[in-house]
Amino acid sequence: MKENRLLSSVRAICLIGISMMAVTTLPAFATEPVRQVLPGGQDAAQPQQLARETSPADAPGPQVQESDVERFCSNIADAARDRRYALQAAELKQLQDEVDKRIKALEDKRSEYESWLKRREVFLARAQEGVVKIYADMKPDAAAERLAAVNAELAAAILMKLEPRKAGVILNEMDTKAAATLTGIMASAARRVDPS
Repeated sequence: MKENRLLSSVRAICLIGISMMAVTTLPAFATEPVRQVLPGGQDAAQPQQLARETSPADAPGPQVQESDVERFCSNIADAARDRRYALQAAELKQLQDEVDKRIKALEDKRSEYESWLKRREVFLARAQEGVVKIYADMKPDAAAERLAAVNAELAAAILMKLEPRKAGVILNEMDTKAAATLTGIMASAARRVDPS
């Protein structure tokens, strides 16, 4: 924005100078100015013809001298360009600082989420151990009834963590269809290679 104002000011100064040069170098018009003559008044005197003075810049020849405005504009062009680059560099530095702040905030959030994730994993591991221990201590018929009521994948995961002898007794107490489903899930989970 500052750059635009600076360039606008330079352009305005150049345009004012060029227009001033144009006004001072305009040829005299051949038409006479309009004069109002009142009834009964004297005729207007003929205006004198003004001769235009020639300056060295108007003199014909191979060398054309620059006007003051053109020299001014060419002299400040490098300074204006340098100023524009300085403004752009300052704006880029400000943007870089903002990006660095945002990256730092994201890193802080990431480390916070990682700590929460570790705490959650520890909690889940403890909960799983507790759930497995509960089913291991239950009577087989009660454990079979409860596992038939929960999600089949969860029931299969619990049975896989139990001792094989205890899991076999619980599966024996289950309905045949539910036991077959859980056995299929446990067998597919135990495979080392994905069948698909």
